[in-house]
Amino acid sequence: MWKELILMSKTTKTNILLIILAIVLIVLPLVVNPGAEYGGADGHAEEAITEINPEYEPWFASFYEPPSGEIESLLFSTQAAFGAGIIGYILGNLKGKKSGREEMRKELEAKTSEKSDDKE
Repeated sequence: MWKELILMSKTTKTNILLIILAIVLIVLPLVVNPGAEYGGADGHAEEAITEINPEYEPWFASFYEPPSGEIESLLFSTQAAFGAGIIGYILGNLKGKKSGREEMRKELEAKTSEKSDDKE
């Protein structure tokens, strides 16, 4: 097992370390405070606003109210996954363009060095 770990590329080791770190960050709060309620910030914000100004009226209302909390969570996670896909596509596209430019530069340098060798 240790031989395989030593033979892994630096990128693979970094990815494994990041995955372990993400798992620790997810599990640690559940272990440290198992009885806590992990809710969203919307309810807390609403409570804080009513404490500060009890007569506050929202500027607008939601045009769609999900029928249950599960559907709301589904929509939220779908939105997050869609956003992550777009960001991943953009970053991959930028990296692909960069590596393509580097490859073209190397090919151009190789051709120009061949031409200069032919002239001599």
